[in-house]
Amino acid sequence: MNALLGLLFHSIGGFASGSFYMPYNKVKGWAWESFWIIGGLFSWLIVPPLAAYLTIPGFGTIIANCSTQILTITFIMGLLWGIGGLTYGLGVRYLGMSLGNSVVLGFCAAFGAVVPSIYYTIYPTVGKVSFTDMLSTSGGQLVLLGVLVCLLGIGISGKAGMMKERELTKEQQSASVAEFDMVKGLIIAVISGILSSFFNFGIEAGKPMADVANEAWKVLNPNQGEFLYQNNVIFVVILWGGLTTNLIWTTILSLKNKSYENFTDKSTPITRNVLFCALAGTTWFLQFFFYGMGESKLGNGASSWILHMSTIILTANMWGIYRKEWSGVKAETKWTIATGIAVILLSVVLVGIGNSM
Repeated sequence: MNALLGLLFHSIGGFASGSFYMPYNKVKGWAWESFWIIGGLFSWLIVPPLAAYLTIPGFGTIIANCSTQILTITFIMGLLWGIGGLTYGLGVRYLGMSLGNSVVLGFCAAFGAVVPSIYYTIYPTVGKVSFTDMLSTSGGQLVLLGVLVCLLGIGISGKAGMMKERELTKEQQSASVAEFDMVKGLIIAVISGILSSFFNFGIEAGKPMADVANEAWKVLNPNQGEFLYQNNVIFVVILWGGLTTNLIWTTILSLKNKSYENFTDKSTPITRNVLFCALAGTTWFLQFFFYGMGESKLGNGASSWILHMSTIILTANMWGIYRKEWSGVKAETKWTIATGIAVILLSVVLVGIGNSM
């Protein structure tokens, strides 16, 4: 039952993550940095502590009593993830929902499984798997094989993007992806995928906070299993880091482009735009709200991360089809992107099986 509930929660979270960018497409007359930071305020500042307040009694006390080292590492992981989240938006902006998400999340799934093990090689921790352990065990070797397969899938997806770029005119490309730019998009997407994986390690680093919430829950609710919402307290700290990174960059862009004028430009639907940004930001956070629930049921952070990524890839490509991002291309190109996505999903399965071993 726990496994089925974990799968359900991860599927809901993955759907939320794969869908959150859609409301941004409804924002009219605003620069990218304007709608990104308004949505981000809901994603990283407003909704996370609200969710923690509603689900974890005394979550603020848990954070206040946590060691400085744990808070610092968790926050730094959030900073690095914030760069990945920032460039994710740019990757989708230049590549579209389908190709952009496949490349970003493929890298994110692979590195999200590997990054923690590298850290534990440098700082050995009882009960944690190091990169050396991965090299010496069949499960670890399967994870590394999955990473290589993921890179292959990303390469195939990238080839599909180049085929699309050659086949469509600029006007046809802009019809589905307004600012399509293959080279710029791929560079940004690779950076985003690698750095986005640090969210997974941020969760690992902040586990002591979740453990406190979990133990308090068990005292009040004996024989009820693991606390479903224990990870919500971790998200608050990680997302402070994400907010810091994104706020700095979007402020720089707003000053450079004078796009801060968007917020007072009455020729644009300001209220409507804010509402769509709020919807996008809240939907974005729901991915980790349900991720935390799924992880508490499956009890395996790495496998949970892989399952989460796979559902996002599927959802994002569904929206890519809905938005007709691959309409007008040859059948060979469609088969190429389909093959790339299938290979990425295969890599996700390999990593998941390897982690379970």
